[in-house]
Amino acid sequence: MSAEPLTLESVAGQAPGCRILRLTGPLTLSGLFEFQNTLRTDPPPALILDLTGVPYMDSAGMGAIINYFVSSQRHGRKLVVAGVNGRVLELFRMTKVEGLLTMKATVAEAELAV
Repeated sequence: MSAEPLTLESVAGQAPGCRILRLTGPLTLSGLFEFQNTLRTDPPPALILDLTGVPYMDSAGMGAIINYFVSSQRHGRKLVVAGVNGRVLELFRMTKVEGLLTMKATVAEAELAV
């Protein structure tokens, strides 16, 4: 069984200094290093993580998001997570992460929150 790969697309957001990182596919250990490298390379003042195309994530994927969140807090950057589906949201709830992250239903709503 071959897992579908994670693809990443970075696009400029509407607000100045805002980038949207669109993830498609599962955020798991197999795609983690590319995801982390993308997050570490020239982090923008505001990042919207668009998880609309992420059917599920494992603890490694969640850990990478939390690490980026902590780094953003430390360096005065903003992170908004958009398009979280029920399965991923349940993982955030189980691990008590949902209260930490700013989450919006859509990228458009996330852009208003930046």
